[in-house]
Formats: sequence, C-alpha cells, structure tokens
Amino acid sequence: MNGKELIKASFALEEVPRTPWVPFVGCHGGSLIGVTATEYLKSGELMLKGLEESIRLYRPDGLPVAFDLQLEAEILGCELLWADSNPPAVSSHPLANGKELSELRIPQQDEGRLPLVLETTRELRRKYPDLALYGLVTGPFTLALHLYGSDIFMKMYTDEEEVHQLIRFCRKVCEAVSGYYIDAGCDIIAVVDPMTSQIGPKHFRQFISGPMKEVFSFVKERDTLSSFFVCGHAQQNIEAMCECKPDNVSIDENIPLDFVRDICLKQKISFGGNLQLTIVLLLGDTNDALLNSRDCINTGGAKGFILAPGCDLPYATPKENLQAIADFIHDPYQQEVARALQDGKKSDEMLDMSDYGKMDKVIVDIITLDSESCAPCQYMVESVKKVTPRFENIVEWREHKIKYRDSLKFMTSLMVKNIPTICIDGKITFVSRIPPREELIVAIQKRILEKLSYKIKSKKGSLLIFGRDEAECNQVRPVVEQAFEELGANSVSIENITDEKEMLAYGITATPAMVMATYRVKSEGSLPSITAVKEWIKELQ
Repeated sequence: MNGKELIKASFALEEVPRTPWVPFVGCHGGSLIGVTATEYLKSGELMLKGLEESIRLYRPDGLPVAFDLQLEAEILGCELLWADSNPPAVSSHPLANGKELSELRIPQQDEGRLPLVLETTRELRRKYPDLALYGLVTGPFTLALHLYGSDIFMKMYTDEEEVHQLIRFCRKVCEAVSGYYIDAGCDIIAVVDPMTSQIGPKHFRQFISGPMKEVFSFVKERDTLSSFFVCGHAQQNIEAMCECKPDNVSIDENIPLDFVRDICLKQKISFGGNLQLTIVLLLGDTNDALLNSRDCINTGGAKGFILAPGCDLPYATPKENLQAIADFIHDPYQQEVARALQDGKKSDEMLDMSDYGKMDKVIVDIITLDSESCAPCQYMVESVKKVTPRFENIVEWREHKIKYRDSLKFMTSLMVKNIPTICIDGKITFVSRIPPREELIVAIQKRILEKLSYKIKSKKGSLLIFGRDEAECNQVRPVVEQAFEELGANSVSIENITDEKEMLAYGITATPAMVMATYRVKSEGSLPSITAVKEWIKELQ
C-alpha cells in the first residue's frame, strides 16, 4: 500500500499493515528551508520547496498543503499580524468595526493567497501521486470569531438569529474553499475549527452541527474524504462532532486518545492525533518522540487510527524528533527500540508556588501554546487584555507560551493540564474556556476583595517615638495617643526609644522624632520560595 491507499483504508476502518503517518507541516516547512514563516506563507515557490523537504525527511503518508487558518479571513477583510516563527494572527474583526454581513462575499479562488496555495496543491499532486493531500479550510465557528471577535459568545445569548446568519455565511465559505481544494487535487478536506472547543454540546448542536453536516455532505458529494479537526479541551463535544458525519475526527493531547477512539469507532468514524506538540515534539528529544508515538499507536490500535501531531507543528520543531517518528513508523527495528526504552520521564525541578500571588497586585496568568498561532489562545489573551485596563495599577497579566521550557515549567508548577488556561494569582480559574467579559471581571474583582481583606487583617505596625530621654518622649506621646483615639487605631503599638545607637540606625539625628514601622504577613507555616522572597524584597526597595 502506498501512503494514499493506507490513509484511505484507515478512513474506511479497514485493517492496515501499519499505522498511517501525517505530520501537520505548516510554517514549520519554512524552518526546513531557512526562511521565516511570513516569507514561507506568502510564496507558493517556498511552500512547495518546504513541503518537498518535509516529504524527503519525514516520509509521510499524507500532508496538508497549507496550515493557515487566516487565509479566508484575510480575503474577507481581517487585518493580519505577521510573525517570523508563527502563522499570522487576526488583529481586526470587520463585523465588529462597522461592516455589515451583507457587504461580505464568498472568496474567489483568484483572491488573496488562495492562488499560491492552489497552485502548490496542483504541483504536489503532479509530483507525488501516491501522497494523500489534505486541503485545510477554516471551520465556520472559527471564521465567525475572526469576523466578529470574541463578543460573538455574548451574541449567542442575546441575538441567536444574527449568529445563525453569520455561521451560515461561513459555512458557504467552507464549501467554496473546499471545492477549490478538491478541484486542485486534494484527497481529504479537513475542516479545522479549534474555537468550537470554547462552547459546550448544547451550543455546538444549536449553532454548529447543522452547518457542519452540510459541509461534510458537500465534500462527500464531491467523492472526497473529510476530517473534522479540533484542538483544545473539546472532550465534551466529541460525540456532537461525530454526529456531523465526517470520515475522520482529529484531536490534540488535551483529549485522551482512548476516549476519542471508543466514541469514534462506535460511530464508525476514523480518528487521528494526538502526539504532544510542545513537551515532546518541540522540547523533547528523539527518545521522547519514540515513546510518545509508541504510546499513541498502542492506544489507537490497528483500525481507523492516523498518527499525527495535535495541531500545526511549531516552526522550530527539531526535525530529528519527526525523523525519529518516521523511522519508527517505517522500520520494525525502531519499534523494538521504542519498546525497550524505559518510560522514565525527565522532570525539571518544579517551582514552589505556595506563596504565589501574595504581592499587592493581582496577577492574571494565561497559559497558552502561543497566542500568535493558536486561535483559542489568541482570543483568551484578547479577553484578558480587554478587561485589565479597568483595573489600572491593580491587575497585571502575563502570557506563558509553553513552547518555551520556562513557561512549561511554570505551567507544570501550577498544575495546569489543559491549554489555554487562565490562572488568577496562581489559582486555575478558566480552563480551555474563554470567559465572557462580565464573568472575567467578577473573578478578578473577587480576588481583589480577598486580597484587600487579607491586607486589612495582616497589616500591623508600630509608632516609634525617639527622644533624648523618657521625659522628652512622653511630651510627644499624648498627641499621638489622641490621634490614635480619634482614628480608632487602637491596634497600633507605641514605643519610646532613647538609645543613641538605635536612633542612628534609623537615621535620626534630632529629637523628638517619630518613625512609623509597618509589617505585613508574607509567609506563615511554610518555607517560602525564592521567587516569592525576591518579590517581597522588591517591595522594600
């Protein structure tokens, strides 16, 4: 069996001689030929060159022509923010900026960057007839988010019909672009809709199921196979996804593979995934890659499973890790090596987070894959950015991109398991769900009140009166005591100090003098972390 035959047999749930292998090479192809993601995604010639290099190195059975969920959005008027090592990110939403849905029209195959992607498809089809080509189209809900922004979540409650109209339009875009890919020679149409991970089964069935069924029906009528791609914590929607009748469901490491396997096979649907993008492919070594691919294949089984990363490969993924998987897939000896490897996991020393969040400001941490390349991550970061100005000088927000080892260590230390996640002062608050504006504001306000309460409870101090002798100190004391009485500050102690050396230690050279000393409980009943102590010291400077 060649690659295309192998994948088609797996989609049909037939027994196959080995597991099919589909590395999702997007902008990673640019790194293979030494160009930036921006240069790569704007040039058909460079895309072809990068894809051919990935075919040579990784020996795939199938390959996406382009992994860029902004292609359609760019044509429809979304502005893009380009980067050297990520696909572009949508930076403006035309329907949120005054444009009407009636003004938008279905993208044509000669618009935007579609011509270069379609020409690359035709050239790949001509040169690699045995390779299964995936045409990736942006799913209706993710495209709707691009066009309208995250306020669409509120619209789902306040104006259902407007949301239905928008998604119907996006469904027509999906069908049109799917048709262009099919005409150019793609074997599989993959509808990539990561933002559906942000809604539950009720809203999925209410807004997404109908349009998705129509898209997959359209693809089937064109005698082409289909796949439903989703990333993020979408476990709650797997059954609803299967109800849309794709030929395949593909997921990332946020969802247990055995969970997806059992649901998909029951529905007679093939499934794919879920190699770990960051901790294994990007940050691990070849042994990690072998172990992860071995585990996926053992779990996926011999029927209906496609081995693939959870999403678009990060730009800087070491090619050695992917080559190790290719060797494992094609070489029985490498499979024996993988079986012999010990399963001991390398673990960086975890941070002690027990005192995290005890600074005066509230810290909102957003754990992401990368908001520049992951749509759910992008919109979660945007939701935080929109509300933090409301809490000026009280709230700070930080993004932690787990494609970097330090951020991965931070994520592990906070016990975060799913991406993206919002933590407030070190406490996991929103998991793989973009919170509505008001809900996020309430969560931050709750933490501010908690800190204020703790601050009032723990703030203690004393007033030091300096004098040449007790008599001089006592001349000042009645004034202080009356002031305390008028303020109700009975918990503040008053102390007389007459020792000259102690005066000099406080910088006192003339008497009488007063110094206010304030104290805050920073740690209690535990050994504080170095990170926490460093933050406390900063407050004293």
